[in-house]
Parts: sequence; C-alpha cells; structure tokens
Amino acid sequence: MTVGIDGIEVWTGKLRLDLAETFAPAQGENPGKYTKGLGLYASSFPDTYEDIVTMGANAAHRLMDRKGLEPEDIGRIDVATESAFDNSKPVSTYVGGCLEQVYDGDFHHANKGERKFACISGTQSLDDAYNWIQAGRNRGRAGLVIATDTALYARDDPGEATQGAGAVAMLISEDPDLVELSAEQGYGSADETDFLKPQQQFPSVDGKRSVQVYLARMREAIEDYESVVGKIHPDDYVLGPFHTPFPGMVRKAAALAYRHFSRDTEIEVSLAEEIGRQPRREAFDSDEAFREAAAEYTDALTDTDTYQEWYEDVIEPTLKISREVGNWYTGSVHVARVAGMKHALENGQNLTGERMLVGSYGSGAQAEFHAETIQAGWAEEVGAMNVDEQLADRHELSFEKYERVHDAHNHDVESDVDRFTAPEAEFVFDGWGRMGERKYTYVE
Repeated sequence: MTVGIDGIEVWTGKLRLDLAETFAPAQGENPGKYTKGLGLYASSFPDTYEDIVTMGANAAHRLMDRKGLEPEDIGRIDVATESAFDNSKPVSTYVGGCLEQVYDGDFHHANKGERKFACISGTQSLDDAYNWIQAGRNRGRAGLVIATDTALYARDDPGEATQGAGAVAMLISEDPDLVELSAEQGYGSADETDFLKPQQQFPSVDGKRSVQVYLARMREAIEDYESVVGKIHPDDYVLGPFHTPFPGMVRKAAALAYRHFSRDTEIEVSLAEEIGRQPRREAFDSDEAFREAAAEYTDALTDTDTYQEWYEDVIEPTLKISREVGNWYTGSVHVARVAGMKHALENGQNLTGERMLVGSYGSGAQAEFHAETIQAGWAEEVGAMNVDEQLADRHELSFEKYERVHDAHNHDVESDVDRFTAPEAEFVFDGWGRMGERKYTYVE
C-alpha cells in the first residue's frame, strides 16, 4: 500500500518585518549579518487576532476545501507545536472546533492529539499518521497533520532575527497525490539542553551548542538511515529539504551531508587532486586532530564547483520561502519541502518518480532522515497553493509596530494593540471563555 502526503497548504502570519531595512538599523547592525550570515531577508508575524490555532485551522480549512473533504473523511487530527498555551487540552481540539463552524459534519469520531519534541514533532506526527494507515486502523479515512508555531524570542535575544510564525497542514492518505513516504527511517537522538522552554514562553538557547548538537544528531541520523537503505550517493536525491531554523544552519548541515555521501565515491576521487582525499580517523592520534582535519577538508569541499553545483540544485531551492518568513519551528522542514517543489514547478522540472531526502530535527535533541518519492499529481498540488500571494499581501511593519506586535503576543505583557489587517474568510481569535479558554470565530 502506498501511503504519503496527499496535499499541503501553508498559512503565513499576516505581518512582515524586513530584516535589512527595518530590523538591522534599529539594532545598529550591518544588514549583512542577517541577509548573508543567517540567510534571512524577512520574518512573518501573526496579527493580533492570529495565533497557532487560527493559523493551523486556516491552513487545514483551505486544504480540506481544495481536496473536497468533509469531517467524516478525517480519522485523526494531529497538531505539532512548541507554542502550545495549555498543558492539558491539545491544540487539535481547538482546531477541530474551528473547522466544525464551517462544515455540516463534525470530528467527534476523529482521534485528536498534540505532539511535542521541539521542531521535529511535525515529522513525528507524519510518522504517526503513516503508521496508523499502514496498520489498517484508519477505516479508509485520512489523517490531518498540522505543524503550527509562533517562534518568538525575548527582545534583544541573539535569536530574535530568526523569528517567524505560520502553519503547514498536510493530508496523509493512501494513494497520495504529492509524495509517498518511505518505510525506512534513520534516527539520531540524545538528551541535550541546547534549546528549551522550562515553563516559559521564550526559549533559553545555547547558540553555539545548539549548532553542534544539530550537526551531531543529523550525522547520526544519516548513518542510521544508511544502515537500513545502504550507501547513499549525492545524486540519489533531487531535493534535500532540511529543518531550517535559518538558512545559514542548513549550509552547515548540507556540507556535512555531502562530505559523508561523497566519501568512497568517484566524486571524492575526482576532487582528490584539487583538495585531497577525505581524512580517515585511523590516520590521526586523537579525535580532536581528526575533527580539525575534517573541518578543513569540508571548508575546501564547499569551495569546489562540484559541491556548489549540487548545493544550488538540491539545497538552495528548499530555502527560498524560509528566507522570507523566518523559523516556523515544527513547520520549517515542511516549508522547505514546499519551496523545493515550487521551485521545480516554476522552472519546468519534472519531478515525477524522483526522490527527496528529508532531514528533520528538534532540539533536545533528535534528528530523522527519510525518503519521499514524488507522485504524478505533484505539479497540480503545488500549483494550487497560493504561497506567493500570501507573502506579497503581508502588512509591512515599522520597528515601532514590530515592538507593539511582539508585546501583543508576549504572555507576560499587558497590551492593547489594534489589529493591522482586516480578516476575511478565516478563523480569528475572539477573546476568552469563562474558564480562561481561548475562543475563536470564523469571519466571512
């Protein structure tokens, strides 16, 4: 049985902060710190009537409408987020309640849950829905997976420029139109404290450590994946969507992956005269000496035309949306998938039958690699999305407006900020209920 992603929809926060023109001058920083160093041009933010529920429900509503689905067609709703506001009631129940406002049926017989493992939980939710269908427990129904986050940092935190907000909704079914998910997976997991939120809204981050942990877990996951599928060659996959906290991080992960994939191949041999052979651990007296040699080789490798052509074809297309919206936490790797396929469609590339290697990651920490085989309906599915329209329609924030929006979404700040845009045909936050619950309404 073929199981995978039948369709995807994206909902980006309706506000935009330009990092080079607005954020950098206010911070007294060179714009290149963000556009070149981080690889980011802008961040998306939710308006005052938006949050993780509205963004997730709006993405799901658009997806269900486009696929002609009713509530009875959905057997489970899984929400992945690290921005939840309740330690008991899952976001999926709020999303289900929103959707029931616009459909005649209900989701009373759909299993609902919430996944938490930092940014990787969106992929873990895909895995759960995949396993549920493969086990034959779905009764012919599809699974709705929603990755939704508002990725805010404390003001003046080093991570502030990477902020973002948005949701990705994915339909998991038999005989999918978009991609088939592989049964094979590879994992790298360890108890780490590189990024965490112990009873707090904004994360505590060890930036340098976080990069090291990201790369270490990704390397472990690659090695574990190869133990199942065999040796991987750089040419095996047409796209490589990786978790993208910011594109600069993916540059590091891609270099590590390519070095690993090209080892003991004709690529390593052909580059030997230019940069030498890859260092082998047995040739060094210590791990430190080996790591230094491997780092030097990687730097040289990324300067070669061979690597740069691969990166431009396989990795760079997956970063195009993230550069404009920032980090979406659980949605980031899924935005990367959309960006890569969208780029291919716009450039007349036929992806049918090709494979992608998807690398997911969550701090704390765990990485996963799996393959996705692109299906015949991919072009129609990607072409039906309106990502460009959403990005273009965002309201531009001044720095003063950004400060007000940040306060509006800061749980510790009392603020009364008017909305910046007018909602239309979407779910909105509509105040508080008698037990402190958040309430939502559909605005025509």
